[in-house]
Parts: sequence; structure tokens; C-alpha cells
Amino acid sequence: MEKLTIQEEEVMIIIWKITPCFVKDIVACFPEPCPPYTTVASIVKNLERKKYISSKCYGNTYEYKPIIKEEEYKRTFMSGIVKNYFKNSYKQMVTFLLKSRRYRLKN
Repeated sequence: MEKLTIQEEEVMIIIWKITPCFVKDIVACFPEPCPPYTTVASIVKNLERKKYISSKCYGNTYEYKPIIKEEEYKRTFMSGIVKNYFKNSYKQMVTFLLKSRRYRLKN
């Protein structure tokens, strides 16, 4: 599974939320100012190329559905973070997050 860019993740989160959907539906979910339709359409095509979503053609427009489940994506990349940054220890990650939270609350 290929890692998504921040923009691709934003669009993918919307697709998981409102599936099935069209590009115009995705654009409508963004807060103002919305990104241009063409930008979102390009991101959607990248997601399709990376095999995260599939499309079905209706005339001159496409409907999109996720192929990869949100839980599967999270599980795959969370395990990578734990492996790469916390020596494969979820305990170390939780400790780090708790210490970071306490530090932010103090300051």
C-alpha cells in the first residue's frame, strides 16, 4: 500500500465518509475557500491510480468508492510509525504521547 500525501489523505477521508461520491460532492465537503474542482479531480485520479478507490462511469461523470478500508489504512501506517519511531513498542508510543500532552498542558 502506497503512502498518501496530506492532500490525498484529506480527500480519502472525505470519500470514506460520503461514499459513493462524485468529485463535486468531495469539493462541497471542504470548508471555504474550497479547492478548485480540477485540483480535487487530479487528487481523485491519483487515488484511483494508487488503487485506493474505484470508479464507475455515468455518461461524462464518474462515481467513486473506496477499495481500501479506512481501518486497514490506519492500521498499516500506524504500525509503520510505531516500528520506525518507537522501536516497535506501542507502550513507548503511548508514553511519548502522554508526556507530550502533559508538556503542552503545562505551557
